[in-house]
Amino acid sequence: MKNWIITGLFLLSWLVTTAQPVNPAAQPKPTRWQTDYWPARWIIHPTTSPRTYGIYHFRKSFNLAQKPSRFVVHVTGDNRYRLFVNGKPVVFGPARSDTQNWYYETVDIAPYLNNGKNTLAAQVWHLAEQAPFSQMSYQLGFLLQGDTDAEKVVNTDQSWKVFHNPAYSPVVNDNAKLRTYIVVGAGDRVEGAKYPWGWEQPNFKDESWPEAKVFGYPTKPRGLGTDGNWALVPRPIPLMEEFPQRLKAVRRAEYVKMKDEFLQGKDPVKIPARTRAVFLLDQGHLTNAYPELKVSKGKDAVITLAYAEALVDSKGQKGNRNEIDGRRVLGFEDQFVADGEENRVFRPLWFRTYRYLQITVETEREPLILNDLTGQFTGYPFQEKARFASNDPSLKDIWNVGWRTARLCAGENYYDCPYYEQLQYTGDTRIQSLISLYVSGDDRLMRKALTDYEHSRFNDGLTQSRYPSADFQVIPTFSLYWVCMVYDYWMHRQDDAFVKSMLKGVTDVLDWHEKRLAPEGLNGPLEWWNFVDWSKWDAPGEGMGGVPTGARKGGSAVLTLQQAYTFQRAANLFYYYGKNQQAEHYRALALRMTKAVYGRCWDAKKGLIADTPDKTKFSQHANIWAVLTDAVPAAQQKVLLQKVMTDPSLIQATFYFKFYLFQALKKTGMADQYVPMLQPWRDMLAMGLTTFAENPEPTRSDCHAWSASPNYEFLATVCGINPASPGFKSVSITPYLGTLEFVEGSMPHPAGEISVRFEKGATGSLKGFVSLPNNLTGTLRWQGKTLELQGGRQEISL
Repeated sequence: MKNWIITGLFLLSWLVTTAQPVNPAAQPKPTRWQTDYWPARWIIHPTTSPRTYGIYHFRKSFNLAQKPSRFVVHVTGDNRYRLFVNGKPVVFGPARSDTQNWYYETVDIAPYLNNGKNTLAAQVWHLAEQAPFSQMSYQLGFLLQGDTDAEKVVNTDQSWKVFHNPAYSPVVNDNAKLRTYIVVGAGDRVEGAKYPWGWEQPNFKDESWPEAKVFGYPTKPRGLGTDGNWALVPRPIPLMEEFPQRLKAVRRAEYVKMKDEFLQGKDPVKIPARTRAVFLLDQGHLTNAYPELKVSKGKDAVITLAYAEALVDSKGQKGNRNEIDGRRVLGFEDQFVADGEENRVFRPLWFRTYRYLQITVETEREPLILNDLTGQFTGYPFQEKARFASNDPSLKDIWNVGWRTARLCAGENYYDCPYYEQLQYTGDTRIQSLISLYVSGDDRLMRKALTDYEHSRFNDGLTQSRYPSADFQVIPTFSLYWVCMVYDYWMHRQDDAFVKSMLKGVTDVLDWHEKRLAPEGLNGPLEWWNFVDWSKWDAPGEGMGGVPTGARKGGSAVLTLQQAYTFQRAANLFYYYGKNQQAEHYRALALRMTKAVYGRCWDAKKGLIADTPDKTKFSQHANIWAVLTDAVPAAQQKVLLQKVMTDPSLIQATFYFKFYLFQALKKTGMADQYVPMLQPWRDMLAMGLTTFAENPEPTRSDCHAWSASPNYEFLATVCGINPASPGFKSVSITPYLGTLEFVEGSMPHPAGEISVRFEKGATGSLKGFVSLPNNLTGTLRWQGKTLELQGGRQEISL
């Protein structure tokens, strides 16, 4: 596994897994394989159907006169592949996208090659109807192209061998049993007696394997050809990180004893013949990992691995995540059937998410030995470059758990949640992207997400709400968040060519919403799913959860103001790029909408914006948007926002939408109230959660990155660090310490690092320092006072 971890060292420079901010102008020049037809051909099995469930192994042996110093290949597969060189795992992919933007990986495999005989081997699978929703596909296929004439000997063609592995079958999730929405695909059942053990090793005998079959027309990059199977583009993100980790404790053992030493690889466990044994193991925290279970003997024994974020009681409730008494595992499963040989290793095709992993063993006529169990953590290779500290140690706990949450929700795309869906939803992704920028400085996954959504746009002009996704879904409010993501990226990165490439899509999204405005300025009837928040909306007739009154029939203050919020940001974008007429149109349109909401939905008696003109329902959401859009006059906003935070009769925002509440606090200068509002996050920690949940209890998902927003807020609100101009070319620092005595933080900036430390005096004074990259300037604001900032370190005393 060490070789798998260090693969990134041998990638071409544009795939190096650094987490530094990326300068788009320094991106590599296109190679010939982005513009020319590929001599290599897609290959498949000669007799099986390429569009049904199947796991395949491809092999190619070749000779080299001497060990090369460079041997670069471009490789991809459908659905996925794992490439081995001389028995060692080297690269795993492709990064998920759609068939018209099908990614390939580029890797230098020279360090793994020898003089003399060498063998490339690839495990490729096509899961058909058992694939996860996030997997888009054309059919089974594998492709490998040598970069130059020196590498063309390995090009995929009929010289490759292929084997259809009959050992695999799907373990289909019983969603009725799980009582939830889970779309991450089927589990894996592997029958050891049918498995071609050692298939990836150079000395494996593959003479009986058939020749691969060349599929379709000449292989092409995106923009060439007449057929539409796979349009190839280079992978824009680094390879995923992978490192070993071990479970922490045996929490329960039934019928056969197991000690914690087993989890350290020191004490194998023997299960007698004709015995059923169950072992409940605890990772200690939630993780994404490939479990690797090594077993010996035990012919025909069935080993089931079940994975859970938390255990549930007889009512299906989770409760405290640390408790196991009276609770059971209910979740995703894999199975392995032992073949009776020594040191067989089961590893599923895709990673699993778990805190608790339960092993159930049912032996037949022969005892089984559990030799070892490890996990191989996987995720996007974000590096934690930011720091935050204060005199309140509980905030550090929130920071650490929030960062774990964000990491587990980031792979080849952002995930809403790793256990249930692994889908990249725009509402989630906007918050996740800001966390990525502030904590790691790595913008590549954000760029990929913006591009994914641009690729998802359909004939209405809207983006799909989640993408890549084989299941079409549209949430018009999430299209608005995509526009806001473009705005966020523009403010944080100087990348004009990329941002300008998105403006046509931005225009189409805004046109869709504009065309559905009623004459009086509120939204008219809206199609699709107009999700706002998983709040307890009393909205009969809307048909779907998370939707406020006034979506289907029109007249929603919540939806109208979100549209206005987006038009305001779009106006700034279009002004900046010289599209003044379009920008002024959006500015005027937003003003018309905010005036309409105030004129028709303001309830003077309550001092609140109602959700609709009939003024029967009131939510935090409508009033948060009213502050953020200036629909309510500035002089009234503080009183309004205080009411929003203290009136329990309002429909309450959940963890997700509190992000916008926190932005409203910052906008009105009330963010000193932010830290006391983190009690729900402290409550999650007290309940034993090791990541932050989707919703308040009872919750489906224990890991939802929209709830990791404190990792952004600690830096952007408490430390007060924000871009003051597009491209983060200047900085605005407005700290809000609230009840804290001191804070300190640092974050990566494209030009270097921004660091601050602030101490608040009893009389309201502020002392500390600000350190900026050399060429960065900005402004510090504190209780009505302003201080101009220059590059370098400067002491603060206000």
